[in-house]
Amino acid sequence: MQTPFPDSESRRERLGALLAKARGLPPVPGVYLMKDSAGVVLYVGKALRLPDRVSSYFIPSADLGPAKQPMLDLVVGFDTIECESEWEALLAENRLIKDIKPRFNARMSDDKTFPYLAITSREDFPRVLITRSPSAPELRGAKIYGPFVSGGALRDAVQVMQRVFKFRTCGLDIVEGDPRNARFRPCLLHAINQCTAPCGGRIGKEDYAADIDRLLRFLGSKRSAMLVEMREQMREASANQRFEQAAVLRDQIRAIEKLDERASRSDQWQPEAESPVIEPARATQALQRALGLEAPIRCIEGIDIAHLQGQETVGSKVCFVDARPLRSEYRRYRIQTAGNNDFASVREVVLRRYREAGSGQELYPDVILIDGGQGQLNAAMSAFEQLEIHPPMVISLAKREELIHMQGRDEPLKLGRDNPGLRLCQAVRDEAHRFAQHYHHVLRRKRTLGEDELG
Repeated sequence: MQTPFPDSESRRERLGALLAKARGLPPVPGVYLMKDSAGVVLYVGKALRLPDRVSSYFIPSADLGPAKQPMLDLVVGFDTIECESEWEALLAENRLIKDIKPRFNARMSDDKTFPYLAITSREDFPRVLITRSPSAPELRGAKIYGPFVSGGALRDAVQVMQRVFKFRTCGLDIVEGDPRNARFRPCLLHAINQCTAPCGGRIGKEDYAADIDRLLRFLGSKRSAMLVEMREQMREASANQRFEQAAVLRDQIRAIEKLDERASRSDQWQPEAESPVIEPARATQALQRALGLEAPIRCIEGIDIAHLQGQETVGSKVCFVDARPLRSEYRRYRIQTAGNNDFASVREVVLRRYREAGSGQELYPDVILIDGGQGQLNAAMSAFEQLEIHPPMVISLAKREELIHMQGRDEPLKLGRDNPGLRLCQAVRDEAHRFAQHYHHVLRRKRTLGEDELG
């Protein structure tokens, strides 16, 4: 639905007319193509809701940045393609950019690597991962989608699809029937029902393969067609008394239908505690860049110590997944040997919490955050040195100056006060402090009033 305007029309009137047209678009996901007076496509973008995204270009205060702002002097119309889901819009945007090569889109040139989505095929339990090296030997035979212009959008899409199909994204070497699987503790993605945990023997090879097959068909078809097919499979499984398979299909159908809904209490999240980090995806990506990590940050655990003059010394461990607190994974520790020595208390909590990860019986979180400065970080690292397997990233966050101390780095990292990554670290640190203080006060009341009086 192209909207051309004569060259003589003023810029303000032209953008005002485009704004009015954009606000009238249907409120659905889709792709938009900005065009000049000759009908040449200047820019291709995707939108979760077309009227919101397209109209944002034409409001008087629009600031598109130095690369795209000149486009507003040229655009006189736009076309849109409606889609059934954000993932379909992402794929459509990707195809159009590669085919048209619009002037104001990022160029997929040889000197810049773009992300791809890969689904492996030569493992008992295929992995789904984002890679910038699709021709790597370990991806031989994998199904490859891309390249994609936006790595952030691709990561968001993978997380959404993982809530439906519950595939694994880890790099573990998992073989069906391996006796070690029975002793392995699945990561927190299993705890929040986003992975079926083949690492812990919670699903068989055939059932996992069926989930991956449905994922591949979902990527290659429209959502409505996929749902019709899955409902028929569910009815057939139920008629043949394969009730477990029918239940899996039922849950996936419901999840696909709810793809665009926000997190709720039923997801085991703490929605009321999400306010410190306004945009979770932006916060984790900012922290990933700041810490120089290659892999996306999904899980952060925070540790703090609380006591009063060495009495009732306790430790806390809180857990954030995708920048949101997960209370079911909070833990508290009554310090057994350290007294009022904060450094020794940190070492004790670290050893008690991560002993199984250090012996290869579970995965570490992506980032472990210690409340404190360089001394607390050194204490934690001395504990990890006693374990055979070491964590990917350990940091500490000191109060007042809000400096981030990192393992293996002499100078602390100072981020801007409004940096989303710093705000995420502060949220984890403050929640660990709150949880530790609460347990400390509980023990103080028990000592003061007596166990019996507390009931």
